[in-house]
Amino acid sequence: MRSSRRSRRLHGELVVQQSFPEPRATTNPYLVLLAESVAAQPGVTVRMFSWRSALFGSYDVFHVHWPEILVTGGSGVKTLARQALTALWLLRLRMTGVALVRTLHNPVPHAGVTRLQRILLDLIDAQTALFICLNAETPQQPGRAYEVILHGHYRDWFGRVAAAEAGAERRAAPDERAGAVPGRIAYVGLIRPYKGVVELVDVFRSVGRTTGLVAAAGAGSGEGLSSVSLQVAGSPRTPELAAQLTRLAELDARVQLDLRYLSDAELMRVVADAELVVLPYHELHNSGSVLAALSLDRPVLVPANAVTDALSAEVGPGWVYRYDGVLTASALTEALGLAHARQIVVGRREYTPVVSVASAAHAAERSRPDLSRREWAEAGERHVAAYRRALALRGAG
Repeated sequence: MRSSRRSRRLHGELVVQQSFPEPRATTNPYLVLLAESVAAQPGVTVRMFSWRSALFGSYDVFHVHWPEILVTGGSGVKTLARQALTALWLLRLRMTGVALVRTLHNPVPHAGVTRLQRILLDLIDAQTALFICLNAETPQQPGRAYEVILHGHYRDWFGRVAAAEAGAERRAAPDERAGAVPGRIAYVGLIRPYKGVVELVDVFRSVGRTTGLVAAAGAGSGEGLSSVSLQVAGSPRTPELAAQLTRLAELDARVQLDLRYLSDAELMRVVADAELVVLPYHELHNSGSVLAALSLDRPVLVPANAVTDALSAEVGPGWVYRYDGVLTASALTEALGLAHARQIVVGRREYTPVVSVASAAHAAERSRPDLSRREWAEAGERHVAAYRRALALRGAG
């Protein structure tokens, strides 16, 4: 096995074993796009995960994403089996010189795991040659190797979804002039306690009552909002969370719930209907939902922190609204007003006078967030460079 790996390196070839299996309909699009972008690089082969491949396959780099999945099963017996397999896999990596790379999707320490699981997760971290951060704000430990590779956008992915839905090629983003429902706020994605969805519904109930309607929404346009609405779409983690949301929604007819897993096409429709996507996470570090909304040309309201401040500066003004502390009705109202006013301006060409081809191009750029730093071709190239660096650090040879 070592000889085959040595032969590949002599020819500049690289085999990367990912920690996720062949994609299914419910697979995170980030993983699919990552695998495709890495496989598109010259001399690189990507293999999807199975325990047989992980333990007996020939590869140079193992890329792990959420290591908790490796040590957790659907039952006690399956969990113990996976823990035993993980221990064998780590031994195999150490003996064969394979470089282990881990993406830090969640920088917080592992929680809610057993003592044995924690030991195995700590061993994975200790054996990792290089960590990949999805933003520059991820904490880094002294003496460890890191690469910052920004989370890619979803424009191309949604373009595929739209094409599949329509049976023909379509542009990736919805038409803002026709799509958004005036005053519509949306939350999309999996619903977990830390994502603040219950608080969002509770706060929304006072919008238009204690704070009045969004009087400033049409500032400069002569058009305001006569009503607001909230759509919450996604699968709750527990039945108790679903019941809590249902009870709150029953108190306000303006709240619509769709408490199930959404297909990508359904997610696109929810986001396209919204003037503002609100993601009131208690802690927000990396969020695919934020990038999904921005990829579909919809502004977001998120907690203010170093990560969201940097994202706002990156994508341009009018796309990432932030609030300090806990979400309030005034913060929600203000952000919706700004989003609604922007929707009117973008949706009506007479509000953006065009005097030349150059100014027309500039106006078009302003009508979409700048996601140019998040192209997948660059992400694939940079991942391969990180894999090769990890191999050099591992000293495989």
